[in-house]
Amino acid sequence: MRNFTIEAGAFRLDGEEFRVLSGALHYFRVHPGQWRHRLAMLRAMGLNTVETYVPWNLHEPRPGVFDRVAELGAFLDAAAERDLLAIVRPGPYICAEWDNGGLPAWITGRIRTSDPEYLAHVDRYLDRIIPEVAGRQVTRGGNVIMVQVENEYGSYGTDRAYLRHLADGLAARGVEVPLFTSDGPSDLFLTGGTLPGVLATVNFGSDPEKAFATLRAHRPGDPLFCMELWGGWFDHWGQQHVVRDAEDAADVLERVLAAGASVNLYMAHGGSNPGTWAGANLTGEMASGEWRPIVTSYDYDAPIDERGAATDKYWRYREVLSRYAKDLPDVPPPPATLPPATFAPTASARLRDALEAIALPEVTAPVPPSFEELGLNHGLVLYRMDVPGPREPHPLTVPDLRDRAHLFVDGEFVAVLERDQPAPEVRVPGPATVELLVESMGRPNYGPLMGERKGLLGGVLHQHQYLHGGTATPIPLGDVSAVPFRSEVIGEARSFFRCELDVAEPADAFLALPGWSKGYVWVNGVLLGRYWDKGPQRTLYVPAPLLRAGQNEIVLLELDRPGTALEIREEADLG
Repeated sequence: MRNFTIEAGAFRLDGEEFRVLSGALHYFRVHPGQWRHRLAMLRAMGLNTVETYVPWNLHEPRPGVFDRVAELGAFLDAAAERDLLAIVRPGPYICAEWDNGGLPAWITGRIRTSDPEYLAHVDRYLDRIIPEVAGRQVTRGGNVIMVQVENEYGSYGTDRAYLRHLADGLAARGVEVPLFTSDGPSDLFLTGGTLPGVLATVNFGSDPEKAFATLRAHRPGDPLFCMELWGGWFDHWGQQHVVRDAEDAADVLERVLAAGASVNLYMAHGGSNPGTWAGANLTGEMASGEWRPIVTSYDYDAPIDERGAATDKYWRYREVLSRYAKDLPDVPPPPATLPPATFAPTASARLRDALEAIALPEVTAPVPPSFEELGLNHGLVLYRMDVPGPREPHPLTVPDLRDRAHLFVDGEFVAVLERDQPAPEVRVPGPATVELLVESMGRPNYGPLMGERKGLLGGVLHQHQYLHGGTATPIPLGDVSAVPFRSEVIGEARSFFRCELDVAEPADAFLALPGWSKGYVWVNGVLLGRYWDKGPQRTLYVPAPLLRAGQNEIVLLELDRPGTALEIREEADLG
């Protein structure tokens, strides 16, 4: 069997000194039917290793209920077929701009600490996930060479007992290859997030000389490794699309390699945030900044773009890596795309008319329950409560809305309320029925405010009086096959719209929604993701494996303002 070790400050593969040239590619952000193409693109760029996180919340949607676990092993096998070694980062926290940093929304206990309640959940998760990794280590005939302990823990806390529990637990579950931590290159992060006897690596996007000098000061005997070399960045709704000059990014990569370091390009290929899995961040100060949800695309301005095509950055990186890698394969051709097309809805259904078919049972409670208390990860909740009367009109306020709501009084739409945005003054007399259709967006994936709840967390106030008692109707956004569509197309917000797209042969596509405002898209029953006209993202990537030859069903849930037509475009528009 093979071995991968750390000896005398260097990595060794089967006894020979080895430099890890890795790229991040998350199996859960790429359709499985496209893994092999994307992995071949990594190999042709000059990389010998692929790195992936593992999202706990995807694999354990409810306590003790596991889903899609075999995908991790299948991805590692696909990487081995492409002659790529693998680095696995199982968390339990991953950040990754993924909802709640990968932690399940249902998690209880004091997260990311040695709290026994939290650790009991973590241990159950690792018991299920790590066998997929341990059985594929190089020491057992596979391709896994390294496994991470937590992720950027120095950016969060100082509970060394927690990190030790994780490291010991990985070893006890059969991990034999080197363990490692990864943190920002500062004294604060490296003293909080590292463990004695466990390799320390650093994450950065520029100034590698300074970063490695800081790492050396803390770990003079460890081989240098940049576990995340940020060559691009991610986007938030309502902000500008972020890009990075390819020459600048390639220059930093060259300097990392000139220092003798190993590297993991973050991201080599970003892919997409499918469904409702995109996270959120707080700008400015981590605990008090403005909340910003992340867009559906995770293109990341990576060298391999969202649909798997080589960018200018790819060729610049390949040129640099060719000086450190041997026998680069030919670069695979870019995936085919559908020709441009315009099509329109052929059927529709009001959301209210669909509640009986798609909503969960109504819950009665003295105060508005959170999404999590209702067993809902993301989606919509229709809250209903009564204003007593007779009484004069008083201001109606929603003190802690997470995250967006459509307000109705006696069945009439009044206003849209948004988190962190000034609310219009609404005065309501009594008696009256107040309804709030609340939509959740991403949970923070980084910093001290992770694990937040969704819904009407501060209740609803009429003047300074809480409105108690009422109902909550959870509306999951997974399966919409039971929506009662009618052949008429209504021009109303908060409605579903069904479209038919004829395809001669499946290929990648970019779906544009000009004139539409905010909502969700399903392709042949699969929730593709969110769209929002505030941008910067203007098209949604549709992977070819989601389409079929012939007729395809496209469903929209438009919350704010319906358009009249949809477009298939040949190129992405990320702003």
